[in-house]
Amino acid sequence: MTVTPFEPAYLKLLRGGELARRVVEAFVHLEACDVCPRGCLVDRRAGELGICRTGERAKISSYGPHLGEEDPLRGWRGSGAIFFARCNLHCQYCQNHDISQADSGEEVEPERLAAIMLALQQAGCHNINLVSPSHVVPQIMAAVLIAAQAGLRLPLVYNTGGYDSMTMLKLLDGVIDIYMPDMKYADAKTAERYSKAPGYPEANQAAVREMHRQVGDLQLDDNGLATRGLLVRHLVLPGGLAGTAQVVRFLANEISPDTYLNVMNQYCPAYHAAEYPELNRRITREEYAAAVKMALEAGLRRLDERRRGVWATW
Repeated sequence: MTVTPFEPAYLKLLRGGELARRVVEAFVHLEACDVCPRGCLVDRRAGELGICRTGERAKISSYGPHLGEEDPLRGWRGSGAIFFARCNLHCQYCQNHDISQADSGEEVEPERLAAIMLALQQAGCHNINLVSPSHVVPQIMAAVLIAAQAGLRLPLVYNTGGYDSMTMLKLLDGVIDIYMPDMKYADAKTAERYSKAPGYPEANQAAVREMHRQVGDLQLDDNGLATRGLLVRHLVLPGGLAGTAQVVRFLANEISPDTYLNVMNQYCPAYHAAEYPELNRRITREEYAAAVKMALEAGLRRLDERRRGVWATW
């Protein structure tokens, strides 16, 4: 039997010239920025800064092979992670606040970002993992265009906090192979309090619907590596603050019972969590077990097995 070699989605758009056209369209959105649901409307191309404090060029905190992701992404050579500095969320418990909130990192042109993608491919990574990309979609698209012309052939992973613009997601249709959104909250007031993100649940659910429409359920190759599809992460918060029951019911009933879900147990009070007594503790084993049970009882059939069997002990 002849096995069809994997081809990333963006190559089809590259060949037809559509990818180049979309890059131009995406950059127009920086001029009155609506790249994420905040809609700051600042002119980032003119140097104005909005909530994400990012101008026309993306800023990178670090990059390299990453072995801490889910098995279908990390494989045996690692996921080619590119960590974008700053964030369009302001999670008060962020464990990566030195990246997401601090003014650090390397400001890069699309050519430099493309070179990093190609270097990760050369290093043997299984995919290009775009971490916290929501506020720099135009810059990513420009880099993908350059990298694809120069030989990039890895699947693209859109690793997002889940606060994404429908406009940008439409431009990414046919560009991204694997979407990996967080579903952080089911309640709008909770999202506003802990992540300063107005309308998060509505925007998040709309984004997840669109992502699934584009790529469907997660597909694995014969080696167990993800090639296309949706992978959702849900971090269990103390006291049920994340709204786990509502999140898993949404996924099972409105997306697909075959949604690949990582129910995460590694919440640890960080950043400003001490200012919120209800957040200032680890979750218990019982809380995590209850969250997994909710997911199974909702009808979800593909929970991340490696994480289910491991209890965070730090």
